[in-house]
Amino acid sequence: MKVAILGGGGFLGRRVAERLAVSGKLAGRSITGMTLFDIVAPAAPSAPFPVETVEGDVTALPAEAIPLGTNVVFHLAAVVSAAAEADYDLGRNVNLRGTDAVIDACRRQVSAGGRAPRVVFTSSIASFSGGQQAMLEDNAKQVPANSYGAQKAAAELLLADASRRGFMDAVSLRLPTIIVRPGRPNKAASSFFSSIVREPLLGLPAELPVPDDFRVWVGSPNSAVSWLIHAAGMDTLPMGLDRSLNLPGLSVTVGEIIAALDQVRQGASALVTRKPDQSIADIVGGWPAGFTATRARALGFAPNEGLVELVRAFVAEDLEPTRRDRGLA
Repeated sequence: MKVAILGGGGFLGRRVAERLAVSGKLAGRSITGMTLFDIVAPAAPSAPFPVETVEGDVTALPAEAIPLGTNVVFHLAAVVSAAAEADYDLGRNVNLRGTDAVIDACRRQVSAGGRAPRVVFTSSIASFSGGQQAMLEDNAKQVPANSYGAQKAAAELLLADASRRGFMDAVSLRLPTIIVRPGRPNKAASSFFSSIVREPLLGLPAELPVPDDFRVWVGSPNSAVSWLIHAAGMDTLPMGLDRSLNLPGLSVTVGEIIAALDQVRQGASALVTRKPDQSIADIVGGWPAGFTATRARALGFAPNEGLVELVRAFVAEDLEPTRRDRGLA
């Protein structure tokens, strides 16, 4: 079993690599090699199998990023929401042209007589709109209200068609907003959902650009990694032509997130300052507040843990590493 992780230096890519390195297996099979690709060569985890690191541009994907004989490709490389909205060319090139490059790499493998690899793609709930009142069924129409969401929706269709044609066996996962992310704030419009928990736990102030009653669909880092790994080994036959899934996250308000923070560390929310930001609110305000995720549950995707457990997991697993990373230790 050979695995490639595109975006292997990113937050989720590193976590998937680390979990696979610990288990040494994927879908019940021993991993014999792993390739990590990113714009800068990722750090390789200690593993019981060879790990190669490759750097480059996903839009001009080097052949060694997905070596011949690769069984599973995690396609996690992307430009995030606010950055894709601010720089249209960058978002379109990475999020669409990069996906084209992945399809071409898989086609070459099949043309060379190899087996079509499983491709697990990180799409997003930003590919939908509907706003605060929406609780979407699995057959809801994608009507993105931002360039990032449009690029993700288009990539889903390209990957589904590549699967139909036998170039790959794709599963596109529409991830919820993932909290609590360790490290530093990024350029995603949703970054503040993590910051309002992470920064106070570090003893730092955080700004909240939306009202406390703002509702959001979230998932934890641990659940996201579990969903990605489950998608890599699941039976895709029941999916038919529809290769995209809404995942079983949590529909919560910002106020509930802050309450969970205080339940884990009393008084921490005093460091959260309400500072409305219309540009951020306009992006995240169009995203649906919830999904039924019936299809994903039926296909074996486990529901997300509760909010308090989610915050406690960050404290137990990521708080001290984040403190050291940011020079706060």
